[in-house]
Formats: sequence, C-alpha cells, structure tokens
Amino acid sequence: MRDIPVDLGGYKLMVTEAPTMKMRQKDGQMVAATDREGVTQFVVALFAKRRPGPDGFSSKGEEIKVTLATDPGPDFEEGTYVELISACLNAYSMETEDGRTISGISFKAKGLKPIISE
Repeated sequence: MRDIPVDLGGYKLMVTEAPTMKMRQKDGQMVAATDREGVTQFVVALFAKRRPGPDGFSSKGEEIKVTLATDPGPDFEEGTYVELISACLNAYSMETEDGRTISGISFKAKGLKPIISE
C-alpha cells in the first residue's frame, strides 16, 4: 500500500534537524534522492509528542524522519513547531547489500507549515 493518509493533528511536531536534501548511495557515490518523476526529495527530523488529553497526561514522544516532496525553504530551524502538509505513511521492504531484508514504515509529506505559537 502506498501513501496511506495519516492524521497527526493530535501531536506537537518540533524540528530537531533542519530540512536537507535527501541523499542516497548509488554506485559508491552520494546522489540526490528523487521521486518516480525525478523531483528532488528533502528530509526533516521531527520530535512528535502527543498533545495532553483531558486528564493532562501526555505520553513520551519519538523522533521521526519525514521525506518532503518539496523544498520547505530556510525558515525551519531546530526548535520550530510545524504541521505536515498532506502527511502519509508508506510501507517498505528492501534488500541490503549484504543480503538482509529490512522493512518498516516511512513518513512522507508534501511540505511543512510553521505553527506560529505553541
């Protein structure tokens, strides 16, 4: 399944690593990662923490990496609270160079939107 929509409205998302161009290794060289249409991808690390419930309790958060379909621009430095535009999940499975198979889920979004006050 591809591009499963996900609602992260119940979470506060804070930038922990500013967005950068996504890179991958190809033939021993680092090259810019692109989507199926050849558009350059970007990646951002976010700390996702559930907003407190009615009882005031909030569980521990977790750092996630999100692939962005567009360059979010320079205004997303560490500590900035953001919202993901069109967030979704993708399942993946791939074989490593040493023959192991790894699988999991990855987060993806069309872009980032700053949240003015948190």
